[in-house]
Amino acid sequence: MGDQKTLQVPHLGGITVGYQMPQPYDPSKPTLLMINAFTMTSELYRPQFDDTELSGAMNLLAVELLGHGQTRATRSHWTYWDTAEMNLQVLDALGIEKAFVLGTSQGGWVTVQMALMRPDKVAGIIPMGTSMDSESERSRQMQCWDGPSIVKSFLLQWATTQPTVNFDPGDDYCDAVISIGFNECSSEVREFWRGVIKATYQGEEGRQRIRMAAINLAERDGLRLRLPDVACPVHWLHGTKDAVFSVGNAAEEIKMFTGSPDAQLMKIEDGAHFLSASHPKEVNVIVLKFVAKCMA
Repeated sequence: MGDQKTLQVPHLGGITVGYQMPQPYDPSKPTLLMINAFTMTSELYRPQFDDTELSGAMNLLAVELLGHGQTRATRSHWTYWDTAEMNLQVLDALGIEKAFVLGTSQGGWVTVQMALMRPDKVAGIIPMGTSMDSESERSRQMQCWDGPSIVKSFLLQWATTQPTVNFDPGDDYCDAVISIGFNECSSEVREFWRGVIKATYQGEEGRQRIRMAAINLAERDGLRLRLPDVACPVHWLHGTKDAVFSVGNAAEEIKMFTGSPDAQLMKIEDGAHFLSASHPKEVNVIVLKFVAKCMA
């Protein structure tokens, strides 16, 4: 699918990382590393790869998180901090000295973790449709989703001590993710993502990975008290019709990046949770301007 590749990094005793980078790396151009949303793959960024202006201006690299796509770890337990470390090691392995990092939903807080862990490696971050809070009561009061309750029903289905050789997530799960991410989509898009999600999480190994990915989502730690330590530019993009995290929450949290030289929230009218897919033209234009401004 697409231009899928893998490489090895040493974190967690060894990880095979799935990624897409359709064009050969050009060190004269800036690099944009893109991080997908929950149980999506690097194909979420197909509209960015297909934009010739964007791909002509920068190296585009989409890395699949732990528990996602073609990425496989030797250990069965890990956190989003481990994914952030993995992504930084991918940049090292590819010889990329510095990158801009864009991430959707869970990918959004990984952009922040990367900027905290290796400020020398991150030129700027573009969190999209995300939150810097844990799945807290405060978050729900800000009109964000009740993530743990939603995920819990699937976790109960996926928790078993019996081998599940015929496991796949099923249409109910796939449709829930697709609907909450895209709001509305064509039958072709729905069938495409049903196929991708089911193919990614097959059998006993697939069940274990999707379960751990869901545990990471439900039990992640918050980043709010760490935000003043982010020293790079931050352009937070948020759709006004995001079904998961509210614009109000984003408006509060962007003010917490007090150490950033340029922290802005940019609202995209009618944008869905998977903003780069629902409104790719708007996102791509903003990314081009943001990178050009930072490079000037």
